[in-house]
Amino acid sequence: MFKSIISAAALATVLSATVSTPATAQSKEKCYGVSAVGKNDCANLSGTHSCAGQSTVDKDPGEWKYVNKGECVKLKGYNKAQAETIISANK
Repeated sequence: MFKSIISAAALATVLSATVSTPATAQSKEKCYGVSAVGKNDCANLSGTHSCAGQSTVDKDPGEWKYVNKGECVKLKGYNKAQAETIISANK
């Protein structure tokens, strides 16, 4: 009886860890130019801020969000190199 309780508890622990683990960075990618005001995930390319939630313009090409791989194209966003090119062209 005691062994079956321990086995059940161990199985429950493994299953709950599997279910509650968030998506890894490998399944996400940075997508530039898709975040709304205050919805960016971290520092922008121009270096004017270094924190999430500090974007001041919708769809600024220098601001990024993590999205599922493949979603950036669907959202009409950019990878880092594309965003840097856009920013350089607008200077």
